Amino acid sequence: MEPKDMKLIEELLPQDEELRRLVEEHQAFEKELERFSNKRYLTPAEELEKKRIQKLKLAGKDKIEAILSSYRKRLSQPDTSR
Repeated sequence: MEPKDMKLIEELLPQDEELRRLVEEHQAFEKELERFSNKRYLTPAEELEKKRIQKLKLAGKDKIEAILSSYRKRLSQPDTSR
């Protein structure tokens, strides 16, 4: 993720439980994928598991991006409640 995204994520983590959960999952998936990349060869079962984790990680990243986009949109809209 981009540095500006990371800064926004750090701001939102204390107040957004879903975002916190998604970021923690993303980090766990990253560690799992790193474990696979440290292996010289992967068994067919490991290849499948790696692909499954990559898909889950990508889906989580999409959800994180949606949360950030929604937050940015709310910030850019003028406050009409006055």
